[in-house]
Amino acid sequence: MTNVTHARSTKTTATYAASLLVVAAAALTGCGSSDDSGSKDPLKGDSAKGGTVVVGSNNFPESILLADIYGEALKAKGVKVSYKLNIGSRETTYGLIKNGTITVLPEYNGALLAYLNAKAAPATVEDTSKAITAALDSKLTLLEPSKAEDKDAIAVNEATAKKYKLTTSSTIADLADLAKDVTIGGSPEFQTRKQGLLGLKSEYGLEFKSFKALDAGGPLTVAALKGNNIQAADLFTTDPGITKNKFVVLQDPKNLFGFENVTPLAYKSGLSSAGVSALNAVSAKLDTETLVKLNAQVQNDNKDPLDVAKTWLSTAGL
Repeated sequence: MTNVTHARSTKTTATYAASLLVVAAAALTGCGSSDDSGSKDPLKGDSAKGGTVVVGSNNFPESILLADIYGEALKAKGVKVSYKLNIGSRETTYGLIKNGTITVLPEYNGALLAYLNAKAAPATVEDTSKAITAALDSKLTLLEPSKAEDKDAIAVNEATAKKYKLTTSSTIADLADLAKDVTIGGSPEFQTRKQGLLGLKSEYGLEFKSFKALDAGGPLTVAALKGNNIQAADLFTTDPGITKNKFVVLQDPKNLFGFENVTPLAYKSGLSSAGVSALNAVSAKLDTETLVKLNAQVQNDNKDPLDVAKTWLSTAGL
């Protein structure tokens, strides 16, 4: 499924959830335009014109928030910016940044590496960056990683945790004998990723009762897990809904999900050295605790990610 977006939406959690329901029903996504972003289809492959830096995002709330943070930091340094948000999964956005349609994309270093080289098993963040650089298309460059880390994680709902006596000390391996009775949910691409069902089977021997294709750690997945339509899910560790809904995140002792530091990926020729410095300055101040708080403002308090991004940048002196 390809999600087509038209620039910026008036993005609240409710609006985002509604758009995802449209995706599930009609296999299409549409966002209204409001600020400086134009309305061209991001899948057409048009590269940025007139020195404009095009900041893109994947199709989940945190990626949109991070795109706003990095994009507004560039604007603060006088860079002309437009947005192409909520485009789709990495399988789509990597191609778009490779051909110059997108100039900057907030990425997660470990997940990006798993996409580029599924066999890589770096032991440190530095090794992760080196391995990514070795595998990247030559037109792209990886900027400095932030301390903010948001991992994929396998979570079970409260009822399932109680039924099988699972706690925050339990591991994914504890599902080995239970998976045959458990339905797991996640994004469609979770079925075919190493950091997904393939890795859960090869690393932990898990074969689930069934899989439900939902969204990337978004409101559809959270609602399905809360309602027990699925008993386990791929969620993101910075999701405020984990604590709110008493989900139990299982430990990953085999480090299947690796390092997941927020790291901007850029199209080299579309970003000036001043732009690189501006993005690296953001990454230097962004940590996991901050990202959790910003996510909560968007997903729990229904604040516009753009407003949340601007406020944090001002507070951080960026």
